[in-house]
Amino acid sequence: MTQCPACRLPLGEGDYLALAIHLVDRADASDSPHVRWLNQNLARQRTDPADLVGGLRKVYDLGSGTIKDWIKSKFISKFFGANPHPFVVALQHPSRSTLLGYVVEHQHFLRQWVRSCSFIMARTDQPSVVLYELDNLNTEFGGFGPSRVSHYELLLRMGESLDLARSQVLATPPLPATRAALEEWNEIATREHWVAVLAAMHSLELIANRNLVDVGASVRYFDPAILRGSEITDASKNFLREGYEADVGHSDEALALVAQFGTRPDLLEEVQSTFLRSIDLFDDYLLARLERATQFEA
Repeated sequence: MTQCPACRLPLGEGDYLALAIHLVDRADASDSPHVRWLNQNLARQRTDPADLVGGLRKVYDLGSGTIKDWIKSKFISKFFGANPHPFVVALQHPSRSTLLGYVVEHQHFLRQWVRSCSFIMARTDQPSVVLYELDNLNTEFGGFGPSRVSHYELLLRMGESLDLARSQVLATPPLPATRAALEEWNEIATREHWVAVLAAMHSLELIANRNLVDVGASVRYFDPAILRGSEITDASKNFLREGYEADVGHSDEALALVAQFGTRPDLLEEVQSTFLRSIDLFDDYLLARLERATQFEA
């Protein structure tokens, strides 16, 4: 089923003309997500829907690769292209304020993350997916005992090492952009097919996948040199290193599961559209980290 990548409205299977008409109609009504999607992916000026069909086919075309290749290519283009995402630029050699913005907004993201993963686990009928999500829940939130704490705990310790008490972190509500993204990710988790949710949420782990530079990324998530010097606190190194080492396997395994279960003709475009919407939400959320950072600069 073809879905709108800006609002996830279901349309006819493979009906790119209906999708083009919908996008143009909503853009004509000045609906921000639709205007943004058209501007970033197809055309910056108003275009007749019939003239957008070819472009839409290209957006969704897997070419000679797999859905896994397609997702990686789209993700790299959005976050690691010639002009990397502003948060990625800031994280290469991060200031204290950048890391604090990361801490405060990301703790909200991780709490929604485990909810989304739980929905995948509850709704799938595939044991391999259940086992994968169980490992994710422990890695990101539960931990494996005192000797191997969760990514969430490492995040809070990073904040403490930067003189921000965890009680203050936990008491700080998310910024509006983060809140809006979390609300829609929760909606995606509860309404879309579990394979589409798998693609939407676990593709985001590509952000810390250090191997993307081998397939076209212009930079890594951060300069690995910061893990060796004294530029950031040890707790910050521990947090960043965890994602740097874990997210390669996590993201690749998830995309392999998407490729295994999500390529049915009636499901593939839902997976693609949900992924495209999710990375737009992730874009907004990363900018919210920078917005929060400016508060600490002040």
